[in-house]
Amino acid sequence: MNQKEWEYVENQDRDSANGNNEAKEKEKELEKREDEKLEEYGQMTLENNRGKRKIHLLSIIGEVEGHENLSGNAKATKYDHVLPKLASLEDDDSVEGLLVLLNTSGGDVDAGLAIAEMIASLTMPTVSLVLGGSHSIGVPLAVSANYSFIVPTGTMMIHPVRMSGMVIGTSQTYEYFNMIQDRILSFISTHSRMEYEQVKALMHNTKMLTRDLGTVLVGAQAVEEGLIDEVGGIREALQKLYGLIDEKCG
Repeated sequence: MNQKEWEYVENQDRDSANGNNEAKEKEKELEKREDEKLEEYGQMTLENNRGKRKIHLLSIIGEVEGHENLSGNAKATKYDHVLPKLASLEDDDSVEGLLVLLNTSGGDVDAGLAIAEMIASLTMPTVSLVLGGSHSIGVPLAVSANYSFIVPTGTMMIHPVRMSGMVIGTSQTYEYFNMIQDRILSFISTHSRMEYEQVKALMHNTKMLTRDLGTVLVGAQAVEEGLIDEVGGIREALQKLYGLIDEKCG
């Protein structure tokens, strides 16, 4: 092999090595972005499963933040981050399903209902999984998916709407509270197997919580009441989502 041939081979090897390095750098950059997205928004894409299904993971944790920012030390789900992402998912034909993980104490009613309505209106299959708890406005969020799961130790808390700050004690204020509660009750009854009056009775229950109104349902109790579809964990939730995707594609 002459000098020119050696130089050609060396250049080819060098280009190949550079190409491999660039590919590795791009892969690392993508992994870094996914890690940052998971840390900042509690979201990531699951696509290394056997069926190569592309699933978007949305975590709703801590408190659902509304128009006002919570303290920096509080775990929060920011609805102004979640809503645009849900819109982009609906517009992305490559995403086949949505898995929603919930461990929330509740939060802003309008923000929570906005997210719940967005999830309910998605055309892709959706599954929710309650881990730890899904309280207050977390209840509509849990039932907004096509199918819902709760772990055996998970809890659902249904209670009347609470207002923070100054409240004017007038009949108009009472009517406004009722209007807000009606929106929540209507959404829950529409997206679960519970009747409107059944949810309302649990919301105003005075016999369970000594210092408060409402009802706490643990695991199987939430299923028995018709609020959640099934007791299960991440394995069952993913299998159900894969099944819903297969049904849609088939």
